[in-house]
Amino acid sequence: MVKTLIHWFFRFLDVLLILMLAGMVLMVFVNVVMRYGFNSGIAVSDEMARYFFVWLTFIGAVVVHRENLNMGVETIVAKFGRGGRLVLMGLSNLVILLCAGVFFLGTWKQMPINASMVAPVTGLSMGWVYGIGLFCGAGIFLVTLERLFRVVTGKITEDEIAAFAGEGAAIEHMKERL
Repeated sequence: MVKTLIHWFFRFLDVLLILMLAGMVLMVFVNVVMRYGFNSGIAVSDEMARYFFVWLTFIGAVVVHRENLNMGVETIVAKFGRGGRLVLMGLSNLVILLCAGVFFLGTWKQMPINASMVAPVTGLSMGWVYGIGLFCGAGIFLVTLERLFRVVTGKITEDEIAAFAGEGAAIEHMKERL
């Protein structure tokens, strides 16, 4: 049940990313045509395209992290056997937990300042714009915590260990989730 909910949540995020990218492209395209063709433009579209880009980046970071598609130093990891890879995977996940936690707390502390400011054109609270850091920090933290739990309890799959070592299993692992 929980796996199904998580699966559909990430499918929702995939669709949301597609919609934001399409919206961003559409807003910029329409604005360019209006500026060069009709000597006018839609002021809101510039601002919203920037915000979509920010949201797209941070939501995408969570999705990419879940799929093990982020960059890593695989040349070192590939030299180790299974045990060494598990240790490095655990250490890597601890560092990611620390960074995601710091990112979340920093965004949380900055939130009152951002919420008190408004965007110049839309009047949107900047808390909505920069608040996406809360989602990103929490999302990466939770994905990493689950992954670290599976490393410690020995429930991590061989495909995931191979993907961590850069042996191309990440693509196959991603196909399983689709």
